[in-house]
Amino acid sequence: MNVILSGKVAVVTGAGAGIGQATAKLFANEGAVVYAADIKGLEWVDEFSSNSGRIVPIQLDICDFAAVKNVVMAIKKGHGRIDVLANIAGLISYELMPMIDYDKFRKMLDVNVVALVHLMSLVSRIMTRQQSGSIINMASMVGEKGSKGQLSYAATKGAVIAATKSAAKELAESHIRVNAIAPGMVGSERFKAVLEEKFAHKINDVPFGRLANPEEVANLCLFLASDQSSYMTGQIIGIDGGAII
Repeated sequence: MNVILSGKVAVVTGAGAGIGQATAKLFANEGAVVYAADIKGLEWVDEFSSNSGRIVPIQLDICDFAAVKNVVMAIKKGHGRIDVLANIAGLISYELMPMIDYDKFRKMLDVNVVALVHLMSLVSRIMTRQQSGSIINMASMVGEKGSKGQLSYAATKGAVIAATKSAAKELAESHIRVNAIAPGMVGSERFKAVLEEKFAHKINDVPFGRLANPEEVANLCLFLASDQSSYMTGQIIGIDGGAII
């Protein structure tokens, strides 16, 4: 069996559902040991099996810096390395400017940006010592082009894009690749519920005429995690069915 992540150790945040769950499963099926982290439980892991890799569930609040450091150090102690960090955990909001909930906005900044940067910083120290690694951040199409009714969310994802490019420049000399994925509308259960209520007309803006599947985004994560993308860094890769054209 040809598994392209054989022997690699990966950390995937936001693995409770959606893109994060699909990515954790795919990484394990491709041979990685995957530490799947989420603030909620990961009961689905009990029913998951892979002939190639394995998944270790971790209930973790990525905004708890002490807990995050303990987890990263435990992985380093257990394996001696971390090869892939997929920063997929995130919060989202849908509200016009006059209705912005600033407490929610601050929380989004903490989760989408500050916790992401903290994880990059911790894991990059390990990757620097091993002189290799791939960091994958989850941006968004709205972080590049904006979106009516999503100013606060778009602002956090714009920050992810800037952080990705800056980290890529800083870590290139250590042979660490840092890239981001910018999805359009993804058919997670969370988004499907909101789509019917607020954004049903938005599907008309997608030339493909449908939402992305979480597994399609996970496939792009796999490419960036693997050695197939060995000469790519600092890229913001859209996966939006042509919506940004």
